[in-house]
Amino acid sequence: MDPRITIETGKAVLGIEFGSTRIKAVLVDEDHVPIAQGSYEWENQLVDGLWTYSKEEIWFGLQECYSALRADVRRKYELEIEHLAAIGISAMMHGYMPFDKEGHLLVPFRTWRNTNTGPAAAELSKLFVYNIPLRWSISHLYQAVLNGEAHVKDISYLTTLAGYIHWKLTGEMVLGVGDASGMLPVDPVTGNYRADMVEKFEALVAPKKYHWKLHDILPKVLSAGESAGFLSEVGAKRLDASGHLKAGVPLCPPEGDAGTGMVATNAVRPRTGNVSAGTSSFSMIVLEKELSKPNEMIDMVTTPDGKLVAMVHCNNCTSELNAWVKMIREYRQLLGPVDDRHDIYGTLFTHALEGDPDCGGLVAFNYVSGEPVTGFAEGRPLFVRSASDNFSLANFFRAQLYGSIAVLKIGNDVLFREENVKVDRITGHGGLFKTPVVGQRFLAAALNSPISVMETAGEGGAWGIALLASYLVNNGGELSLPDFLDRIVFAGNTGTEIAPVAEDVAGFEAWLAQYNACLPVEEAAVRCKR
Repeated sequence: MDPRITIETGKAVLGIEFGSTRIKAVLVDEDHVPIAQGSYEWENQLVDGLWTYSKEEIWFGLQECYSALRADVRRKYELEIEHLAAIGISAMMHGYMPFDKEGHLLVPFRTWRNTNTGPAAAELSKLFVYNIPLRWSISHLYQAVLNGEAHVKDISYLTTLAGYIHWKLTGEMVLGVGDASGMLPVDPVTGNYRADMVEKFEALVAPKKYHWKLHDILPKVLSAGESAGFLSEVGAKRLDASGHLKAGVPLCPPEGDAGTGMVATNAVRPRTGNVSAGTSSFSMIVLEKELSKPNEMIDMVTTPDGKLVAMVHCNNCTSELNAWVKMIREYRQLLGPVDDRHDIYGTLFTHALEGDPDCGGLVAFNYVSGEPVTGFAEGRPLFVRSASDNFSLANFFRAQLYGSIAVLKIGNDVLFREENVKVDRITGHGGLFKTPVVGQRFLAAALNSPISVMETAGEGGAWGIALLASYLVNNGGELSLPDFLDRIVFAGNTGTEIAPVAEDVAGFEAWLAQYNACLPVEEAAVRCKR
């Protein structure tokens, strides 16, 4: 289709995702091909000991992102966006956004990155007989109860970042089932919050005599393909400060970044999975059946259409790696002018392939923040070596790359070795895979499984939520979400696959043994540096 005609006739679909470092908007045509993009860079702030983004920057960032998209459309097509076929909103999952009855945010947004909820998560996991992670909304809520925080009594509505933005654009207090499953466990049979857990929680806090009941303050759960409301007049002005975008656009259920990652990699069918590797990392394996028992390393969530998913979530991935690349770039600049076209990431990543399979004994911890899978409430980036190790640049960067996926491997070993979970295809996406082959090969070694990467996976979660928005308006209830993706969007494209190399697999296992042996060193670093 001609993009100009698609935009002029209001058939383009918009997806917006709030990532941890960037808000991104993607406009797609009727063939689901991106035809325009916009973005806004942002960073979380540590305020009073908690990671947050201010409410003001949420809305400023959204408008700047959309404004950049408008500019891209004007530059390419000399058009204004006035009508859209559908919109989807996605954001970082979990966290805590409580509101009073007037709709005022009671405390600053508490993100997934916070690890202060240990006592609440432990007590709820025992009460529910179910692993409740630190970052889930229910953990944040109960921790606020345990802390005796004054705002808790005034809560009228509790949602996630995606749910909040969607609410203010449409007036609808709803949430996609995938994102909802990161607030409180969802029953895959009913497609709603687990009734037994809601009942147990309400009994637990009953002595506090709050005016609210848990089932009254949570968003309504919707599955992919269900209507989630329409862009209001107020919402249109919130999104497009220029006033060109008209109200009335249908919105799909708001989803979390895990769900949009599954969609963007066509991994929503049982026995498929994906790995997202950027600032944080997580793997999502769509299950055929429940796991045999709860495990604190494995989070149970759902696909956007409600299928059970085993999630291994790691708070840290590429941030420490990025810091080392930045420092080496600074050194390179000291030697003279640097050509901006030079891909320093590609150079260093590719050089890492020349390192020893076990990194020559070098060990790297990427714990910029706490890492719950390995039991760390706080983290310290750390590099460890002995005098006899093979200390080379290739081994150093190979160790940094191994370190970025080490915790992911630890969690997935539980699934593949203890639970005997079967998977036919795992697809990688995110910044770790921008350099061809390298991240893909090392992840294949870590998981001892073939890893595919699609060209479209680089479009990320904004493209994924755009696909869900398209599913709302272009499917007509005919196909299931997996069939819609298989037949309409991807049409048989499974990406480029790299199988594990035996030498790499053995090397990663040897390296991981060293990594585990050095965990007490990381513990000491956390204790000693305050």
